[in-house]
Amino acid sequence: MCMSTKTLSVDEEAYLHLVRAKHNAKESFSKVIKRARWDNGQRKCTDLLSRVMGKIDEKILDRLDQAQSEDAPPRAPWHR
Repeated sequence: MCMSTKTLSVDEEAYLHLVRAKHNAKESFSKVIKRARWDNGQRKCTDLLSRVMGKIDEKILDRLDQAQSEDAPPRAPWHR
């Protein structure tokens, strides 16, 4: 099976990241890229926080912290 190749342009910083990621001098950049961990598209709490930081009042954050610390697990259904 013959794999086609593509030429990519990357800036110097990206190139240096690839060079540092190589396990040895003979490893190809294709192998480095295939080993990379890519975002699977699922959103994370840090995504939300990075979008809202600076837009939420500190008082709101304090109230959220307090509510979380006071939160208790629901009462078990077998208790009466």
